[in-house]
Amino acid sequence: MIAMLPPIASKKMQTWIRSRHLIFADKFLILETFDYSTIERFEECVISLGGEFICVHPLKKVWRGNHRKVILYQAKAVFNNPNNPIKQYWYENGSHYTRFDERC
Repeated sequence: MIAMLPPIASKKMQTWIRSRHLIFADKFLILETFDYSTIERFEECVISLGGEFICVHPLKKVWRGNHRKVILYQAKAVFNNPNNPIKQYWYENGSHYTRFDERC
């Protein structure tokens, strides 16, 4: 597997922050998505930027349309550096809840 370059990883994470798929909760990065390949790309991004991928869990099944249920996955990671530029970007452009949170 070819490692992802940090500038590309940073851009992908910024996109997930703007689309409210990626949030910070305390020291953890939390990504929620229906697409498991996104989880795999998230893991590559985290490792490329010096972080540690922790786990992925299926959260729940969600209706998409009238006849189809899909699994919502949640992945967690952590950056060892507390002053990571991705966290600063999240402070400026992110949200405290993902797009799938029922509180929003």
